[in-house]
Amino acid sequence: MANLFKIKPLETLLHEANSNTSGLKRQLTSFNLIMLGIGAIIGAGLFSLTGIVAAEYAGPGVTFSFMFAALGCAFAGLCYAEFASMIPIAGSAYTYAYTTMGEFVAWIIGWALVLEYALGAATVSISWSQYLNKFLNHYNLEIPPRILMSPFESVTMADGSVVSGIINLPAIFIIVLLSLVLIRGTKESATMNNFLVILKVSVVLVFIAIGWSYIDPVNHTPYIPENTGEFGKFGFSGILRGAGVVFFAFIGFDAVSTAAQEAKNPQKGMPIGILGSLIICTILYVLFSHVMTGVANYKEFAGSAAPVVIAVEKMHSFAWLNQTVKIAILAGYTSVMLVMLMGQSRVFYTMSNDGLLPKMFSTLHPKFSTPYKCNLFFAVFVSIFSGFVPIKVVGELVSMGTLFAFVLVCIGVLIMRKTRPDIKRPFRTPFVPLVPILGVITCGLLMAALPGLTWLNMLAWMAIGIVIYFSYGIKNSKLQKES
Repeated sequence: MANLFKIKPLETLLHEANSNTSGLKRQLTSFNLIMLGIGAIIGAGLFSLTGIVAAEYAGPGVTFSFMFAALGCAFAGLCYAEFASMIPIAGSAYTYAYTTMGEFVAWIIGWALVLEYALGAATVSISWSQYLNKFLNHYNLEIPPRILMSPFESVTMADGSVVSGIINLPAIFIIVLLSLVLIRGTKESATMNNFLVILKVSVVLVFIAIGWSYIDPVNHTPYIPENTGEFGKFGFSGILRGAGVVFFAFIGFDAVSTAAQEAKNPQKGMPIGILGSLIICTILYVLFSHVMTGVANYKEFAGSAAPVVIAVEKMHSFAWLNQTVKIAILAGYTSVMLVMLMGQSRVFYTMSNDGLLPKMFSTLHPKFSTPYKCNLFFAVFVSIFSGFVPIKVVGELVSMGTLFAFVLVCIGVLIMRKTRPDIKRPFRTPFVPLVPILGVITCGLLMAALPGLTWLNMLAWMAIGIVIYFSYGIKNSKLQKES
């Protein structure tokens, strides 16, 4: 049993990182890494969660909810930055756990990351297909509902008839397309992501710039509505509950760490990419929510599936913004999927290199130097969830897997500071042990708040992973064979 928790020597990881024998090309600059972070963080959550939280929990004080959520993310982000600069390997939280808590824990976290990256991409692809249909509706075009939903979903048509779904074809299409882009090359993928990020950030900035002149001070009075007597319904408790909801609008920054082996200068670039993207997105979120609740009264957002449209309609001279926002949402979703799929392939690439997964996952394309078989596998795997599974089931598992990774990375920093204080750390998490402990507490509380069914699904997923580890991983592990 002792071998289950055998630690991969830090010197071995540092040698792998410094010698760069992996075959992955180091071609991502600090700018590319920041853009990857922004690409993963800013999705349609900005355009939908802002209105939901304002209407149900915080009012205009949703800006403070974003600040509190960013603070919680910053705890985990600082821990990720220390590890990513110290051990610039593609495996992210899996690699950090391998060298601090042992192989079995590393396997568990690597398996959990499938929930964040692969199922995260599936969740976003399902929403992407819905927004694509809304965008086309503006031009009197419509995707047939049967090929826009999973077989477990149905919709009531205008004539009262009920149509059941067969397959979400647009969702599958975008997953396959982005997987092919990733196979083509990391630099090409980063270039595409840069374009998508610039597009969606430009729309956000245009909304802020135009909307600022339409802010009505009456809508911001009071800025923090009085609590109704129920915890979480406005007042300070509403801001806190809102922070728990919008926390998930920040998920994705950790995907930057999976590109560590393809960064030109990971010691400098990884902290810049992780923390830089967090800071930029926080500023955009706060400004966007301030303008949105100033242009329209927060009560008007109640029950709206697209609350930002309500704010746009208040800007009478800028009706074109409505369709432009949909373009930004589509671009936002596309960049999120691109980064998630890239992150997933890099984690499995590293696990395969360690012998815990079949060799096919670490086979590089002879021309493009990308783990193309891994990309093809997840093109199929993610497409199954995109095409045939309802979004709610997938979405809650994504949150669970992400928070679990955050908790273990924070614990890993504490362990590494104790066991290896001598190792050079290009970036050091400040105020240790306070920051990692606060990260564990924050993410742990958010995990505890998730539904019981999500916990059962998580345990079932972990059980599958444990069976695979004992039937394949432990028998083929390079570390176990060496010992």
